Amino acid sequence: MALEWLRKDDELKNHRLFDDSHFGKDAPTVVYEERPVLDEKGQAVPGLCSAWIWLNNPSQYNSYTTEMAKGMVAGFQRASSDRRVVATVLTAVGDKAFCSGGNTSEYASYYSRRPNEYGEYMDLFNAMVDGILNCKKPVICRVNGMRVAGGQEMGMAADITVSSDMAIYGQAGPKHGSAPDGGATDFLPWFLSMEDAMYNCISCEPWSAYKMKSKGLITKAVPVLKKDGNWVRNPLVRTDTYVDDGDIVYGEPVSSDKIAAAKALIAECKTDFELLDKEVNALIWKFTNLFPHCLIKSIDGIRGKKKFFWDQMKLPNRHWLAANMNHEAYLGFSAFDAKKATGRDVIDFIKYRQLVAEGHVFDEAFAEQVLAKPK
Repeated sequence: MALEWLRKDDELKNHRLFDDSHFGKDAPTVVYEERPVLDEKGQAVPGLCSAWIWLNNPSQYNSYTTEMAKGMVAGFQRASSDRRVVATVLTAVGDKAFCSGGNTSEYASYYSRRPNEYGEYMDLFNAMVDGILNCKKPVICRVNGMRVAGGQEMGMAADITVSSDMAIYGQAGPKHGSAPDGGATDFLPWFLSMEDAMYNCISCEPWSAYKMKSKGLITKAVPVLKKDGNWVRNPLVRTDTYVDDGDIVYGEPVSSDKIAAAKALIAECKTDFELLDKEVNALIWKFTNLFPHCLIKSIDGIRGKKKFFWDQMKLPNRHWLAANMNHEAYLGFSAFDAKKATGRDVIDFIKYRQLVAEGHVFDEAFAEQVLAKPK
């Protein structure tokens, strides 16, 4: 080649920003794993892989600590810059929870009433969401269990979600002293109708995977329960399409008289993620057979709509969330963290509103009146 002599170094550059110090095996941590790309026959494709980023804190429903947030940022940057990676899979250890959001124990014990410190933490959280939205590989959210609060926000930042049908989805902020401003208020109106987005955001009700599938929030929901070799759909929710009193009940909870039988059936089953992983591998194989630059340009074109509102609000929200650590978040996270001692995970909302209506100063005496006492 005429210009070949201009090349001074043919050795490939390493574009990683972080070493492996942010990853580990012992919970709570983030695990970074490379898995081979599998073809339609289940055979490994040489030289290609997928990057699996695992939240590993199952004893606390995979809530992310400060150090785990750093691991997420490092993981997505590593996957994004790795030439061999076809797709990134965001998932979690265990069969109960994908992610319940930030670690409320850490919030209550350290960040509560330290707004500057929480602002620094929110910078890490924002970088975590940015890492997902800016990853130059498709991001698949593999939901193995509940996806709520900050976990729901991370999941919505991903490109495609495939879910266990035992998973639930939702927000918890207004119930526990915060607002879902880590992405939910930006992303939900893109996924749901404005009315559904509003109700889901503020009601703090958990919605089933089937309901979210029917409303367009996720791509697929698959069974993960097995009994006697047969797949069993989530018995706690209705999967028919009958109409009760004018409302479609697909994905709604079963009637109260069926809950005990449903739980008994669940106890007889084993959890198996075979179908979930099959869907993930099929997506990765689909991505493998597309032009990589055309693929990521198409993805970034769709992401841009989510990013527009996220980028508009992430810094103002960061400052409000930090300031709120001196106010309602202090009460909400303290109540949640003291649940074992008090038997309640929320404050006395009626008393709170009565004190506000009477114009009381927000001080220690105020807090004592609304927080539950130890048993």
